[in-house]
Amino acid sequence: MQTGCIHCGQQHLLNDDAVAKHPKVSFKCTKCGLTTIVEIKRSVDQTVVISPMPSFARADASTQRLRLLAVDDGLRLPENLEVILTVEGGPEANKSFTLSKARTVIGRKGADIALEDPEISRHHCVIEVRERHVNLKDLDSTNGTFFEGERARAVLLQEGAIFRIGSSVIRVTLRPK
Repeated sequence: MQTGCIHCGQQHLLNDDAVAKHPKVSFKCTKCGLTTIVEIKRSVDQTVVISPMPSFARADASTQRLRLLAVDDGLRLPENLEVILTVEGGPEANKSFTLSKARTVIGRKGADIALEDPEISRHHCVIEVRERHVNLKDLDSTNGTFFEGERARAVLLQEGAIFRIGSSVIRVTLRPK
């Protein structure tokens, strides 16, 4: 079974026997050395779906826990582009946020971007930027993070991508500086 490292994108081949009996499997990336945890889902017809699961998605999203997360050296905002998050629906519709950090937590009060949406967890999800790549990762939120109508743990977002947290619908825009 093939999957990719959520940190650097390196592809890895997992041993089918090792995966067969476990709902979650972790592996250490041969390129970046970081650990990726994947969730193994089996449909009724025994089709296996592997979805990346950030290592911090299993822990509580308390402020203390968030401070302990390692900062990825590969994270950096693009020099010639602004990354803008625009709330298109929900309690704070039409609000825009220009990212000032390569790692930005979205949630309620206390998050880097605090939204007044009662359906959002205190630390709901994180946006991580590596030059032109924008990653969205759920922080084990109660109500989930949704992309293209499906609950997602980690997603690589393209220009114009839309995701939903709570009742807030958010668009990602990359704009030249």
